[in-house]
Amino acid sequence: MRENRLRTLWKADKAAINGWLAVPSSFSAEVMAQQGWDTLTVDMQHGVIDYPAMLGMLQAISTTATVPVVRVPWLEPGIIMKSLDAGAYGIICPMVNTRDDAARLVAYTHYAPRGTRSFGPIRASMYGGPDYAERANDTIVVFAMIETAQALDNLDAILSVEGLDAIYIGPSDLSLALGCKPVFDDVEPKAAEAIVHICARAKAHGVVAGIHNGRADVALARIAMGYRFVTLGSDARMLASGSQDLLGAMGGVR
Repeated sequence: MRENRLRTLWKADKAAINGWLAVPSSFSAEVMAQQGWDTLTVDMQHGVIDYPAMLGMLQAISTTATVPVVRVPWLEPGIIMKSLDAGAYGIICPMVNTRDDAARLVAYTHYAPRGTRSFGPIRASMYGGPDYAERANDTIVVFAMIETAQALDNLDAILSVEGLDAIYIGPSDLSLALGCKPVFDDVEPKAAEAIVHICARAKAHGVVAGIHNGRADVALARIAMGYRFVTLGSDARMLASGSQDLLGAMGGVR
């Protein structure tokens, strides 16, 4: 089965640099994949991406060594299994708040006897290889998002679920849940403390910690803190910021 480079990086205690895809385009996904990201996440939760668009984007990513990840809209078995069958090598699931939520996520992403994933890797076996069915359980990476006060209260119980590989923080939602301003990077003290705490508890349980960022300096600081999956920018934000930079440089003639 094709290597999941996420697992290879983590085994060497190296951080994966993840890009974010919100634009429903196989071409923009291909352009991003050609830049050398370790992973790219197709965002079906807040990105404007449906299943057919996601499929084309996974196909575009697969022309490179970049690992394809999908953030599904919710903890729902149908879209999780279809994303895996389409060739996602990682699943990020939002709003995992309890141990039971985490256990269901693990079940939906694993074949029996370790889970309840239905068999039908229609594209995944082409991407992963002919031994996909035998090795998928040990290759696919499963992320639970920790972004609510309830998830913080249940953090150790969530992290204790066997088969959960990683957690992922959405700083904006986490900040909102703690009564703070929703931002990625310059979070308020209460959210900053939670970000440190989550990373420490994940490490104690042998679970990889990941987090969303907007700036490289913040991503580097969080890697130093112990995070081993850091998102840095999205295609939509890069289009906007790149355009603003160019237009700003031309300000004298407008």
